[in-house]
Amino acid sequence: MARRCEVSGKQTVSGKSIARRGLPKKKGGVGLKTTGHTKRRFKANIQKVRVLLPDGTVKRMKLAASVLKKGEIQIRKGNRTVTVPLVKALRGRNRAALEARRQD
Repeated sequence: MARRCEVSGKQTVSGKSIARRGLPKKKGGVGLKTTGHTKRRFKANIQKVRVLLPDGTVKRMKLAASVLKKGEIQIRKGNRTVTVPLVKALRGRNRAALEARRQD
């Protein structure tokens, strides 16, 4: 599966790294000269997260770190999008303890 955020759509993009030599004019030199262009990739910070959805189901999603930091995700319900708070799903004993606390 691609390195792509399911909410924001961030993904790997390509670009160039430009190598230069010389001293800039503002520092007293004759200017910078370009000596080469190298292709490079800018990768989005994608994390796999188990998300607890509003209907109670758990879904593993690939999300960008900026989406995690924001704390809310947009989910499609039918033909419209709904913004809901991001709740990380608990696993194992933690999840059982959470359900036991809900029943009390």
